[in-house]
Amino acid sequence: MKTHNHQHQTGIWNVYLLVSLTLLFVSGGLYAQKVWTLEDCIKQALENNIRIKQSKLDVSSGEVNMLQSKLDLLPSLNASASHSYGWGRSIDLATYKYVDQQTQQSYFNISSDVTLFNGFQKMNTMKQRRAEYLAARYNSDKVSNDIALAVAGYYLQILFSQELVTNSQSQLEITAQQVERTRKLVEAGTLAKGSLLEIQAQLANEEVNLVQAKNQLNLSYLDLLQLLELSSDNEIRIDVPSLRLPETPSLLPVQSIYNTALGLMPEIKSAEYYTESSRRALAVAKGSRSPSLGLQGGFGTNYSDQILDITSGDVKPFDDQVRDNKSTTLAIRLSIPIFNGYQVNSYINRSKINLENASYNLDLARNTLRKNIESAYTDALAAYASYSARQKSLSSLRESFKYTEEKFNVGMVNAIDYNVAKNQLSRAESDLLSGKYDYIFKLKILDFYLGRTISLQDLTQN
Repeated sequence: MKTHNHQHQTGIWNVYLLVSLTLLFVSGGLYAQKVWTLEDCIKQALENNIRIKQSKLDVSSGEVNMLQSKLDLLPSLNASASHSYGWGRSIDLATYKYVDQQTQQSYFNISSDVTLFNGFQKMNTMKQRRAEYLAARYNSDKVSNDIALAVAGYYLQILFSQELVTNSQSQLEITAQQVERTRKLVEAGTLAKGSLLEIQAQLANEEVNLVQAKNQLNLSYLDLLQLLELSSDNEIRIDVPSLRLPETPSLLPVQSIYNTALGLMPEIKSAEYYTESSRRALAVAKGSRSPSLGLQGGFGTNYSDQILDITSGDVKPFDDQVRDNKSTTLAIRLSIPIFNGYQVNSYINRSKINLENASYNLDLARNTLRKNIESAYTDALAAYASYSARQKSLSSLRESFKYTEEKFNVGMVNAIDYNVAKNQLSRAESDLLSGKYDYIFKLKILDFYLGRTISLQDLTQN
C-alpha cells in the first residue's frame, strides 16, 4: 500500500515538473516565436523605454504643479488647538494677582486668508505652470519620436545585415563550387596547382566574411533589443518584408516639408511653450512691484482653570468658557513694497534674461529643424543617385565577372585575376545593399517630418 502511494506521489511530481518545464519553455520562447514587424518594435520601445518613462514623469510633475497653481487661488483655511499645564507663579485670572499654583489652559482657533490682489502674480503663475506642463508634454513626444526613428534605423540595419549574410553565403557557395572545378582542372593538367591554392585562399577569405556578416547581424539584433529594453536572452525574429524602391524619388520641396513640420514637430511646440512660460515668469516678476491686498479672518476661544464662576466660586465649566470666550477677527492686509535691497529689480532682470534666452532657444529649434530637413532632403537625393549608380555598376561587374569566370575555367585567366574580379563583385553587391537601406531610411526621415507614421508598408511589394 505504501509503495502504491509512493508511486502515485512520484507520478504527480513528474507531471508537475513536466508542466512547469513546459510553461517555462513556452514563456521563454514567446519572443522567439513572434515575428516582429517594424510597428511591433516601435510599440514595444514606446511602452518600455526608460527615457520615455522618465519624460512622462516630467509631464506628471508638470501636471501636479499646474493643479497646485490653480488651487493657490483659493482661500486658505486652518485650525489649531492647544492645551497647556503650568506650575509655579502665575496670574490668577479671577483676581489678577500672582499666585503659586498649578494651572491648565486650552486654546482653539480657526483662521482663513485670501489674497485679493497682488499684481496678478497668482494668475500669471497659473498660466506659467500650464505652459511648463504643455512644454514637458511635447518634450516627451519628442523623446518618443527620437526613439521611434532609432528603432527604424536599427530595424533597417538588421534587414541590411541579413541580406549581407545571404550574399556572403551565396558567394561562399559559388567559390566552393569553383574550388571543386579548379581541383578537377588541376588534376587534369589544364591549370597549375597555384590556381587551386589561390581559389582555396579566396574560399577561406569568404568564410571569414560570412562570420563577420553574422557577427554584424547579431550586433544589430543586440542594438535593437537594448533599445526595446529586452535582455539579450530574448531571441526575437523580425519580419523581412519584400521591399521595392521607387524608380524616381517623388519628394515635396524643402520649404513645403519645413512648413508642414513647423506645425507638427513637438520640439517646436515645446520651445514655444517654454518661451510662453518665460514670458509669464516675467509678468510674475513685474507683479512683485505691485501692492498686495489681502483679507484675513479668524475665530477663537479658550478655557482656563483659573477662571471661576462668580456665583459658586468654582472653576467655570468648560462649555460655558468656550461659549463665553469666543472672539472673531476680520482684517484687511495691505503690503506696499518700497525697498527690499534691489531684490525685485534683480528678479525682473533675471526674468528678462530668461525670456530672451527662451526666445533664442525657439529660434535655434526652428533653425535646427530647417537644417535637419535640408540635410535629410539632400541626403535622400544623394542616396538615390548613389543607389542608381551602384545598380549600374553592379550590373556591369556581374557581366564582367561572368566573362572572367568563363575565361578562368578554360585557363585563359589566372586565379589572381579571377579573385580580383570576384571581390569587386562582392563589394559592389554590399555597396548596393548599403545604398538601398540608406535610401530607405532617408525616405522614412522625410516621411517623419511630414507627420506620417513610420512604417515600411508603402515600400512593401504586394
